[in-house]
Amino acid sequence: MSCDSDPYIFTTDTLPSDLRFLPPLANGHLGWRVFNNVMHMGGVYNGEGGRCHRADVPCPLAVKVELEEPVQHTYSLDTHKGIFIHTLSSASATATQSLYSHRHYPNLMVMEILLERQVTSQEPVTVKLVSSFTPQSKDIRFEAGPDYRGGSHIQGQTTAAEYPGGSCPTVHLIWTPVPVTLMLPPEHSQARWGFILVAASSLDSAEASFDEGLNLMATGSLRPSHEKAWQELWLQSKVEVTGSESLCKALIGCMFYLLSAFPSIHDTSSSFGGVSPGGLSNGGEGQDYWGHVFWDQDIWMYPGIALFYPKLARAVLEYRVGTIDGAKDNAQKQGYKGLKFPWESAVSGREVCPEDIYGQQEIHINGDVTLAFQHYLYLTEDLSMFREGLGSEVIYGVADYWVSRVTWKPEDQKYHLLGVMPPDEYYYNVNDSVYTNTVAKLGLQFAVELAELLQHSVPKEWQAVAEYIKIPFDEEHQYHPEYDGYIKGHPVKQADTVLLGYPLGLPMSPEVRRNDLEAYEPVTDPHGPAMTWGMFAIGWLELGEAEKAQLLLEKCFNNIQGPFQVWSESSDGSGAVNFLTGMGGFLQAVLFGYTGFRVQKDCLAFSPLLPNDVCELCVRGVNYLGSQMDWLLRKEEVCIILREQEGSAGNTKPCNLQVVLKASGTKIPLTPGQPVTFPREPGCVCKLISAASCWPF
Repeated sequence: MSCDSDPYIFTTDTLPSDLRFLPPLANGHLGWRVFNNVMHMGGVYNGEGGRCHRADVPCPLAVKVELEEPVQHTYSLDTHKGIFIHTLSSASATATQSLYSHRHYPNLMVMEILLERQVTSQEPVTVKLVSSFTPQSKDIRFEAGPDYRGGSHIQGQTTAAEYPGGSCPTVHLIWTPVPVTLMLPPEHSQARWGFILVAASSLDSAEASFDEGLNLMATGSLRPSHEKAWQELWLQSKVEVTGSESLCKALIGCMFYLLSAFPSIHDTSSSFGGVSPGGLSNGGEGQDYWGHVFWDQDIWMYPGIALFYPKLARAVLEYRVGTIDGAKDNAQKQGYKGLKFPWESAVSGREVCPEDIYGQQEIHINGDVTLAFQHYLYLTEDLSMFREGLGSEVIYGVADYWVSRVTWKPEDQKYHLLGVMPPDEYYYNVNDSVYTNTVAKLGLQFAVELAELLQHSVPKEWQAVAEYIKIPFDEEHQYHPEYDGYIKGHPVKQADTVLLGYPLGLPMSPEVRRNDLEAYEPVTDPHGPAMTWGMFAIGWLELGEAEKAQLLLEKCFNNIQGPFQVWSESSDGSGAVNFLTGMGGFLQAVLFGYTGFRVQKDCLAFSPLLPNDVCELCVRGVNYLGSQMDWLLRKEEVCIILREQEGSAGNTKPCNLQVVLKASGTKIPLTPGQPVTFPREPGCVCKLISAASCWPF
């Protein structure tokens, strides 16, 4: 590593002037931006329909520590341990405040105070704990409950359900009361205090979690159990580069914040509420897209996490399965069959977009959802997700929607999707968005494939629409127009047509791929959302132009706000904060760009290409067909280590894997624990395949 200091620790002596860029602490269930008096809970929204937003929950740990004498401040976010630390150092004492959302026990948040004497003195050392907490919320009607084991308790319900007749979530908070001051007696050199906060949806759960927290504190296991859970996560994934310190830290920050948005890998509750663009720490009324779940989750955030963590990938799919009833309701209200996943989703799956046009026209969300399911099956071969897990209902329901939504035109003998909004939201009510039609085609093809795999009858309409849906193409200019009637050179908001090559994988010649990139790159809004440039970078890497790709990827650094590597949606700091969507796109540019990874039906294809300022790329913990691998990519060679301990994601046994070098046809078996190194063949796609297919045909 080129980083002189620990790249996993982000340290500063001054907090950002814009408090939106304070570091978020989340664990997939609770999310909080440090020192803020508001936090959020997964799945707890307030407001009906387009007014639905993450409910503000008051945070009793909104506490700042002060010493009476002059101090030097240090603020650190330790991403390896998932802990934010504020240190105050004076001539006589050091006070250390540690804050974390517990990684293993999702209902717990913790504040710890350590007070240490620096010089011998007969005087006590006192610190002030300045709190901005009030037990009130504009979204939840709280009332005081009986104290529980020394903990204060409030309980309440949100004021408005997501849809008429829906339920209003209940919230219980139990916390250790925070005093105004803490004192270190003269005869003591140091002292520690621990404060726990429990947030849960029922009294039984809140009390059980508070009991657990007290027990963990009593046995000295509270912080170690949290750190162990983060250590376990980092052992399963690592993305590090040698040669660029800024890229190194950016990747670590992306992985940390994305992982923070997902539940524990040991969570079996199936209560995951999805990932919104600003994560759980953000998303109150009028902010950060109100905490809703968009295509951002399925297309932008999901692929980088799925490559390492099948359980977390499955949690995303289970979230969508849990919204099937709402998706049926959306389709019926539009006058169509099957499932219409909402452009903006909360808990029920009913449309909660504040502006009707997006929910009505941005229907590519259906294809984005099914693409995640397809990606998961190809990575894991876990058919239980589609049988017992009801994933097949999602795939078939979306296929039925496409069939009922298309229009057949006899004059060109094609099916068309009319009156849509493409991913490029500068345009609406257009016909035949090339991205929308392509994801519809892919979703229908996958529905046919899955139905045959599960021995389910295949409606002939699925195959017909998949075969004859129009994919706009300009023969004269040899490129894909964004939609029918798009005028070449007109401005676009964000990555749209360039997504055809990756992640959609629409077959096209290198010439057409280049033409698409060159057509849209100069007319893409430079102030558009952050994930866009990573997709252009992947396109240029596909064409072997690593330095051009790197210049585009470096544009993303304008969206990273120091000192804690928090992303803003736009490069000027505006838009959604802690923009996980941008992080997901950036991470994919490295994970699927530099490596050339492509998750395909019968293999994991790869074609590494590193820019000049990156000496090597380490990708640890890639999970393919139930086997974990560590990859080290250098300029001229590739090293793969199959881990000794193999797991399984739905298979009865892990597969035997081998690398196939396309140019020579050489097959290299992977033996657990034994590194396999081979020269990289320029411009050649290699494949990682199962030596004995696990598909239950």
